[in-house]
Amino acid sequence: MDTHELRAAFARSLSAMYGAEVPAYATLVEVSTAVNRDHLAAHPETAERLGTLDRVTAERHGAIRVGTAEELRRVAQIFAAFGMEPVGFYDLRGEESTSLPIVSTAFRPVTADALARNPFRVFTSVLVTDDRRYFDENLTAELDAFLSRRTLFPDAVVALAERAEAAGGLPDDLADRFLAAATACFALSDEPVHRGWYERLAAISGVAADIGGVRHTHLNHLTPRVLDIDELYRRMTGRGIAMIDEIQGPPAWAGPDVLLRQTSFRALPERRRFREPDGSIVEGTLSVRFGEVEQRGIALTPAGRDRYDRALAEVDREAAGLDASGRDAVKKAVWARTWPTDEDGLDAAGLAWFTYAASPARPAGTPPAALGDLVRGGWLTRSPIVYEDFLPRSAAGIFRSNLDHDGTRDASRAGSPRDEAWMAHATGRTVHDPMALYAAQRRASLDAAASELGLTIGA
Repeated sequence: MDTHELRAAFARSLSAMYGAEVPAYATLVEVSTAVNRDHLAAHPETAERLGTLDRVTAERHGAIRVGTAEELRRVAQIFAAFGMEPVGFYDLRGEESTSLPIVSTAFRPVTADALARNPFRVFTSVLVTDDRRYFDENLTAELDAFLSRRTLFPDAVVALAERAEAAGGLPDDLADRFLAAATACFALSDEPVHRGWYERLAAISGVAADIGGVRHTHLNHLTPRVLDIDELYRRMTGRGIAMIDEIQGPPAWAGPDVLLRQTSFRALPERRRFREPDGSIVEGTLSVRFGEVEQRGIALTPAGRDRYDRALAEVDREAAGLDASGRDAVKKAVWARTWPTDEDGLDAAGLAWFTYAASPARPAGTPPAALGDLVRGGWLTRSPIVYEDFLPRSAAGIFRSNLDHDGTRDASRAGSPRDEAWMAHATGRTVHDPMALYAAQRRASLDAAASELGLTIGA
């Protein structure tokens, strides 16, 4: 099995495992598949603008959480065996109202060809144990000691991952062994949870407890992609499944979908065993895993992201004190006066990323020099680049919506530094800049089109 086959098989294996662990996830996949099929039937000319039905229906992103830089390095090696590299740096400690002591990156394929084959992504967060806004010196020492005593990713799995990365795949027998062992790393453990220790961390942050309060990691969610997230939300609610209050990210509107819209069903109680202070083992529940779903739009340029951030700030000002429905109405109004209503407008304003190809039915004569004129004149066809990454504010919003409480945070104390350079050092790998990846994809398409047309196309 080559790298791409391994990645596709890994996504299927995790999906089967997670569906067995969280039955509501199987319902989410079932409803997503039906929504996608129905959306294509209702909108055959536009439904596959951002990916074929086969790709969209097979697409998944997962989320996991680890506790240390060493755990991060080892899981990065496992993902590398599947052709998944760290892309982007996300600091979810942000707002004072939150208590998410984590920083994150996303492991995913980075080339257009690899993404087309299987775009599996895993949003991976690591606990910031020395951030004094959350953990005092004594708790940091206890937490670090606890984390140092566990092994999330055994040496045998990491060794097979190293071999798979170096060789670009594995023989079938080793591939099967590696896939089974890698999947098992993310299975929910039945080992008893030490209640006292878990609850100490949960008082600070439910996310901290989920990472540092147990001896194993697990798949936190596995997200299908849907073509109409509003319809998905309606159908899931109609089946009696409790959803979070709102869809995170841009609103539904008449113009082009950009970036990423996300929602989830609420974390469900799962049976877990607890070790009490007296050493006895009792049955109980934890609610930490939820069912997220996403609708992907067009990737935005730096100028587009700046406009997006300013639009959200405007929404925050105008929607202060409103409920989810009122906030959504404000979002739609802000979008209507902020964004171009079609792809031509996005492209002309330099707000979104597109690829270009020489049109097979281009007109005769000398082509114009300007990119826009080449598209309008039929010399080039233009295709939007799908947003392949994540939005830290949306991720934090979904995480918070599935926590029992906001936790505690001492905003008067300074946080410890974390940035892309730290993430690169921790993983031992280059952390790709998403914007650079999109820009390179655009430039490569222009170069190929220019070569076919026999002219120079500027930026």
